[in-house]
Amino acid sequence: MDPRSEVLLRQAERFTGPVLLAGLPADGLLGTLPQASGWGWNAADHAVLAGRFGQRCHFGTEPPPTEVAAAVLYLPKAKDLAAYLLDALAAKLPGRMLYLVGEKRGGIEGSARLLQTYGTPRKLDSARHCQLWQVEVEHAPAAPSLPPLAQRFGVAAPGGELQVVSLPGVFSHGRLDRGTALLLDHLDNLPAGHILDFGCGAGVIGALIKRRYPSNRVSLLDVDAFAIAAATLTLQANGLEGELICADGIDGAPALLDGIVSNPPFHSGVHTHYEATENLLLKSAEHLEIRGEIRLVANSFLRYPPLLESAFGHCETLAQRDGFRIYRARKG
Repeated sequence: MDPRSEVLLRQAERFTGPVLLAGLPADGLLGTLPQASGWGWNAADHAVLAGRFGQRCHFGTEPPPTEVAAAVLYLPKAKDLAAYLLDALAAKLPGRMLYLVGEKRGGIEGSARLLQTYGTPRKLDSARHCQLWQVEVEHAPAAPSLPPLAQRFGVAAPGGELQVVSLPGVFSHGRLDRGTALLLDHLDNLPAGHILDFGCGAGVIGALIKRRYPSNRVSLLDVDAFAIAAATLTLQANGLEGELICADGIDGAPALLDGIVSNPPFHSGVHTHYEATENLLLKSAEHLEIRGEIRLVANSFLRYPPLLESAFGHCETLAQRDGFRIYRARKG
């Protein structure tokens, strides 16, 4: 079980009623708290939890409308996302309890100061390298709206500047990261047909591909509901069309693709994970048409070429700059 959930179980008497667990990891906590429900925005975790606990699990960028006696937020990595989530929960809980749980190395002690907006917070427990904080919501905020929290920036592109709309918690919030900037400079001669932007984030790669190749069908996939919401806003801001998919990795992608383009993720929370990208590299050929290709950017130190060579029989480096490389492989 996740150590944060273990800390909650140390205080289980506080969570016996209808409590909402926000950002709940894919563990068995709901099995020990029969009146609790979960709310999450990670499609991978939600798939596991929904498979075990069904309609007790909710998914999306807004909390479910059901009334609850209390709520717990599992602290996310991004502080601006934490602020939004706390406001969204506190708006539902005037006069009731709001809890915050997180790992010490994830910044729980500093983030607990955010609770001062709603009342007087106190630390309830410290164990498993985690802390649990509580506040009675004396000053409930209005329910927040996501669009006003968006950050917008422009990216030079053929046909005019592309407007990117980023939301709290989305990768490289409010700016163009160096890896994506390098990839955007190397999108020449993409195949015609159906292109997937894998790990789309705010949608800058998929939107630029649709701008450059308007006759192509473009799909944008991400595991995070906030990324899909941002990518939707980015497409709308530029008058572009695309298929949005919130799914757990390449297994949720369409079949018979002509191309996959990606700045794939390898971080999750305060931990480093490579599984989603390794799965992409090993299985991408299964989703590609003959002569389809995968093109991606990655930090130079990541050993992705052997995985591409294993799946495709070859891998070529198209460019390198600022500690990043562009790799390409084509299917038979």
